Order: sequence, then structure tokens, then C-alpha cells
Amino acid sequence: MNRLLTFLAIALACASCASKVGERWSEEKANEWYASQPWPVGCVYMPSYGGTPVEIWGKEYFKPDVVDSELALAEDLGFNAIRLFLCDVVWQEDPKGFMERLEETVRLADKHGMRILMTFFTNGGTIKNPYTGPQPQPVPGVHNSVWMSSPGKDVVNNPEKWPVIERYLKQVMKRYKNDPRILAWCLYNEPEHTDGFDTISFIKEVYRWAREVNPSQPLTSPMCAMPDARSYNKPISDFICENSDIISFHCYDDINRTTQFVEYALRYGRPVLCSEWMARTRGSDYPSILPLFKEKKIGSFSYGLVNGKQQCQYPWNTVVDGKPVPFTEEPELWFHDLFRPDHTPYNEEEIRFIKDYLGRLKK
Repeated sequence: MNRLLTFLAIALACASCASKVGERWSEEKANEWYASQPWPVGCVYMPSYGGTPVEIWGKEYFKPDVVDSELALAEDLGFNAIRLFLCDVVWQEDPKGFMERLEETVRLADKHGMRILMTFFTNGGTIKNPYTGPQPQPVPGVHNSVWMSSPGKDVVNNPEKWPVIERYLKQVMKRYKNDPRILAWCLYNEPEHTDGFDTISFIKEVYRWAREVNPSQPLTSPMCAMPDARSYNKPISDFICENSDIISFHCYDDINRTTQFVEYALRYGRPVLCSEWMARTRGSDYPSILPLFKEKKIGSFSYGLVNGKQQCQYPWNTVVDGKPVPFTEEPELWFHDLFRPDHTPYNEEEIRFIKDYLGRLKK
């Protein structure tokens, strides 16, 4: 009997300990973590040669020399962080090679003083089921025309295919769970955009897998709409805000709307990142938005660095009969991106402003 009671006591103690592992961070822990960080400011980094995530991570496409030269531009601006999108189908085809290329990218980011907001999944993109091999070419005049979802609609909507995705997430997270080069983990990009995906079921598992790894860095997924927006998805928005360690959001609107979103996000009492912004034609530009983010200590990740195969100089295209209407010439006012393909600034005054604001302008 004594042995049984001892066993039960040990089991209960272990269960109690297990319940404390992988739990959501408290507000106190999240805010203490953020107070110890420099203000995160940088960009969503897509190598200029990558129109699809496969072209970013696939062996036949990966160009570390280009990544090195482009991140040098970010360093010169004064950026200290980048956001990266990963690619599960490349990992499934070549896990060892994918992890090697990921490490090389992390190493290059660190070389240039960048910490990484690592992003796993997204429903976004025109291609809802990603694939390796030859990749589609951008449609002329169309903004980001060949981006792919990850892990794709056929996987998200089929729980039988989730175990391989669980292994993928856990391998990546376990490799970097205590690595100071990783700023945070973005588990799911804009999950409110369901578009036929059973996102709520899948994202609950994604958070469970990540909590089982229990990384030293915080978890998040970005809101992309406030309750007054038509695209607001309350069940998913509630879930990510109730289960993320830090709050993140996306806003491509002017200073008034961005200020509203900042105040809305701050109501949760946790650190806040804006992990996508900048749409010059919509009034979302550096002189308007960056001072707000600095004042409120909102982590800043503007979209794009060097213009390339995503063709993000074009605004979001008008859609007619389900198809985007291409632009016939380059717009005078670019939508995203900071540098031309030859690494010259799109707007020299803008670059001067960023360097000056971040304290890197050469006198």
C-alpha cells in the first residue's frame, strides 16, 4: 500500500509539473521578455529570386550569396530583425538539405545583426496546394502572383496528413528552441483568411505541437482585421489572441487606421508586433508609420526589401471574373519594397529617413 501511495504521489507530482510545461506565457513573463529586447525593426524578407516559397528554400534555387548581399542592405538601414516564411514541402522532400539551408540563412541573418521571426504556415497565395519541382513564373503586371499556401488546403483539411506536418514543425522548433538568433515564432500567417480551409481545427493542433516543444521564444499568429471589418473572423481571432504569448497584427492602412489597430492590440496587455505593413498607395509609409511604432514600441516588419519575382512594386490588382487585371506599366508610386533589383534605393529620401530615424545615417 505504501508503495502504491508513493507511486500515486510521484505520478501526481509529474502530472502537475507537466501541466506547467508548454503553457501560454503569463502577461508578466511576456512583458519582461519584451522589456529585455531592443526595439524589433526590420522587414518581411523575401529573397528577390523567390517568387514561391519553394524557390526560397529548394536546393536548385537557393542562393546564399544573394541572401548575404541583400541582408547587408537591411543592416545598413539599421534593421535588426527579419521575418522569414518557411516551406514544408521542401522539408518533406529533403529534410536534411532544408535544415542545412535554413541554418545557412540564420547564420547570414546573424552575420548582419538580424534576429528572425520564423513563420511556418499560411493560407495565402494563389496556389492552394504547394509542390516542388519546376515552379510557375510570375504573371506580368500582377502583384505576388505565384505565392503558395503552406501546408496547403489538402493538408489542412485532412487530419490524416497532419503527422508529417507535426514532425516538420517540431524538428525546426527543437533545433532553434533555445537559439538567441530567433526572436519569436509566428505559427500561422493571417489564419483569419480561411478561404475554404478548416483553419480552426488545424491551428489548434499547431499550437499544441508548439507548446509540446516549449521554446524559449514566444509564440504568435497575426490578426489581420479588427471587429468592425468585414474580414473579421471572431473564432480564429479569439483563439490566436487567447493562445499567443505576444500579440501580432497586420495593417496596410494609413496612420489613423494603424493607430486604431495599435490601440486595439495593446488592450491585451502583451507585447505587440506589426509583422506586415507598408502600402504606400494606401498611406502606409515610413514617415507616417514608423514614429508611431517607435513611440508605442510596436515591433515593425514592413513588407519587402529588394524588388524581385514577387513583383511587389504593383499594388493589389483589381479582380474581374475571378482573375486579377494586370498592370501594363510600373507604377510611379511603389506599393512595397525598398530597393530596386540593382540594389539602388527606390526612393532615396525614404532610405535617408529610415537610416536617420534608426541612427545609421552617415554624417
